[in-house]
Amino acid sequence: MWKYWRCAIRSRCWSGNWAGTGRGSGRAIGRSWPPAAPGPNGADLWWSGKHRHHGGNVQVISTPDGWPIWVSPVRPGREHDTTCARHHGLTEALNRFAAQLNILTLVDLGYENASDGFRHPVKKPAGGQLTEAQQTFNKVVRGVHGVCERANSLLKTTFKALRRVSLDPSRITRIAAAALVLLELEYDRTI
Repeated sequence: MWKYWRCAIRSRCWSGNWAGTGRGSGRAIGRSWPPAAPGPNGADLWWSGKHRHHGGNVQVISTPDGWPIWVSPVRPGREHDTTCARHHGLTEALNRFAAQLNILTLVDLGYENASDGFRHPVKKPAGGQLTEAQQTFNKVVRGVHGVCERANSLLKTTFKALRRVSLDPSRITRIAAAALVLLELEYDRTI
């Protein structure tokens, strides 16, 4: 399996077929972790206050049955999900998808009001209660979204390398891309 893992990383990344990376992307190998990347306020961009650990944010798009079909390049762990989605052009692409095909994207509350093409649960108002219709809507959205979260679980449980990564960010991107390819090969399934 290790042999295939290494081959998948090389073929997916060095061929230049993934996320615009080409042969020049190999220069990043060997940088120390965590990278010195202070943000605008001087805070370390790769430190996630939520998880209290250095790490990155990888966005995953899945089919309605929870099969991962796309993973993004890694972004600093301190960035919010909506910031990462905007950086990768997901909000614009999924808005066009929703407008042309009338298919909305189910997301969690982390993407609240990020895009017209997104549907997320209704947030409980401060000091108030949700109506019965809003509670029913939330149950439906969370039920379907829970199945879609299987994509993240499938990637993390199948590939231990994606659980607590302490590598150079460029390697995290390559590992996530290779994991997606290996899942497709192992289960003989694409979209």
